[in-house]
Amino acid sequence: MGMDNQTHLLDCALALFSQNSYAAVGVQEVVEAANLTKPTLYHYFGSKRGLLDALLAREAEPLLAALTKAAVYQGDLVQTLENIARAYFNIAQKAPDFYRMLLSMQYSPTESETYRAIHPYTRRQQTVLEDVFCQAGTDHGNMNGRHKRYAAGLWGAINAAVGLYFQGEWDLDSQVVHQVVHQFMHGIFS
Repeated sequence: MGMDNQTHLLDCALALFSQNSYAAVGVQEVVEAANLTKPTLYHYFGSKRGLLDALLAREAEPLLAALTKAAVYQGDLVQTLENIARAYFNIAQKAPDFYRMLLSMQYSPTESETYRAIHPYTRRQQTVLEDVFCQAGTDHGNMNGRHKRYAAGLWGAINAAVGLYFQGEWDLDSQVVHQVVHQFMHGIFS
């Protein structure tokens, strides 16, 4: 059984958005890559933004589910942070086109359509990470009130490691999981 047109359009859009950015890719490029027509794309998605929204819904849900599962805090902060790093690394390895697209969109200008589309997903990730530090604050009082900064710092360290992986500089193995979390927890002078 062949792939349906809707899935095929999403897959082609993902490849193009990952390589060239959402803003740089037109509807015509997507339909040509899919060997379909504009009316077909508009039938399924209504617009380019509708295509992006459907793509984000499809691709981000597995990431959010894995992150939420990994972020269950049970009294061991290092283990929880390693679980979180591992969850992100697994997604980067299994869905590199999506992760590249996510990274490029995450840092787009806040007034852009790209940012407005990705913001609900980045906000959910940030909230999951902040919640870990809020929960850990009961065991580590020095985290109180710093959860936003800690969540952003951890996420930045994880994304930097993923960037190095995409450039062929690092493997995303258990050693890198440990290094990222250790450096985050103890700083560069430990």
